[in-house]
Amino acid sequence: MRAIDPAAQSERDNYKLLIGSIIPRPIAFVTTLSEGGVLNAAPFSYFTIVTADPPMVAVSVQRKQGVRKDTSRNAITTGEFVVHIADSSYIGAINTTAAPLPPEESEAALAGLTPAASLAVAVPGIAEASIRMECVLEQAIPLGGTADAPAADLLIGRVVQFHVAEDVIDGRGHIDADRLQPVSRLAGNSYAKLGEQFELERPV
Repeated sequence: MRAIDPAAQSERDNYKLLIGSIIPRPIAFVTTLSEGGVLNAAPFSYFTIVTADPPMVAVSVQRKQGVRKDTSRNAITTGEFVVHIADSSYIGAINTTAAPLPPEESEAALAGLTPAASLAVAVPGIAEASIRMECVLEQAIPLGGTADAPAADLLIGRVVQFHVAEDVIDGRGHIDADRLQPVSRLAGNSYAKLGEQFELERPV
């Protein structure tokens, strides 16, 4: 085994170890609204469940030289955002939204995605997604970097409305992964589709 001290190497080298090791990572495709009403959309692979009671998810949005990205700024300003699950049917459009547009331009419009009205928040979702979650901001926690220039904003959202396509959910509320066809993030420009599945009984 090679022992590597993260304090003895650059942020970029630590980044490469993390994104190459923690795989596959689910992708949160997040929409927010700017103060001017522009629909911002961007993908994030630092994404997970926090709790089911109440349902909460967390998305870590990295900053650039300590400056917040549109997603963080909008979510913190409005207190709302929508998280979509990335799937193979629209992953190309999701990738397009990673373009570094100015705040007054909509990545959703650039990618040709269709806004869908939300029920519990003002932020529209994206109609092409099979699963989306309307969220209110529970907490926004600046982390890493320095006190003056944090490296990231951890957005914790409480899910106040789920939207799930009929063809990916059964009568018991279970999501059919084969029908959903989720896409995950690897390192660099690499992605992965759902592969072989297997089951293991948990110890009792």
